[in-house]
Amino acid sequence: MLKLGVNIDHVATLREARYRGGAHGEPDPVTAAQICEAAGAHGITIHLREDRRHIQDRDVWKIREAVRTRLNFEMANTPEIVAIALKLKPEIVCLVPERRQEVTTEGGLDVAGNEFAITETRRRLNDAGIEVSLFIAPDQAQIAAAARTGSQFIELHTGAFAEHFADPIARAAELARLVAGAQQARSLGLRVNAGHGLNYVNLPTLHRVPDLEELNIGHSILSRAITTGLATAVKDMLALMAA
Repeated sequence: MLKLGVNIDHVATLREARYRGGAHGEPDPVTAAQICEAAGAHGITIHLREDRRHIQDRDVWKIREAVRTRLNFEMANTPEIVAIALKLKPEIVCLVPERRQEVTTEGGLDVAGNEFAITETRRRLNDAGIEVSLFIAPDQAQIAAAARTGSQFIELHTGAFAEHFADPIARAAELARLVAGAQQARSLGLRVNAGHGLNYVNLPTLHRVPDLEELNIGHSILSRAITTGLATAVKDMLALMAA
């Protein structure tokens, strides 16, 4: 069964727009996580960025305590955030690239260029009982490097697929890259998740990608929640995934 991890970062983005620097504020990411789980989500994803632009340290610990399914902790491979992850003990960590000037994560991790550092962090996290995923583009060299690090998962970056979805030729090419990437990853013993830019329109086409275990989706679900409510938005996405 294809699983859904709901990324609730932008619940905190909305809160920080009004209450940045305060100890309280609305909407509450913890409440959002609980609503998503009650609606059937299989996991909750949060990204503690170095600049703390949305999720704050206090959110991390409260969400860890509240989540009853599976916590996916997205993070850059930096000493400060690695230390937090080792104390937090989420079920899984997803290593992602970060740039201060980007609005959201724009590309995949350069595993091939940082293989030693990523392997060392993977080892430390695994030794603490935490599974490791690497957020990468569907690129042969990056997938091969991900396997060499010993990571358990990759998360295929679906941003290019989403960006080119309106163009049938480009969409087919990006879909073929994702299919080939998933097949390569599985052949190397990696488990495969996917995410970035997925929504209620493009998701059904993604069913053609084999061996996917979990989709991590945030912005589209939270956007729909403004008009339908969060529980309904999660249930609508689950229905599409079950088709």
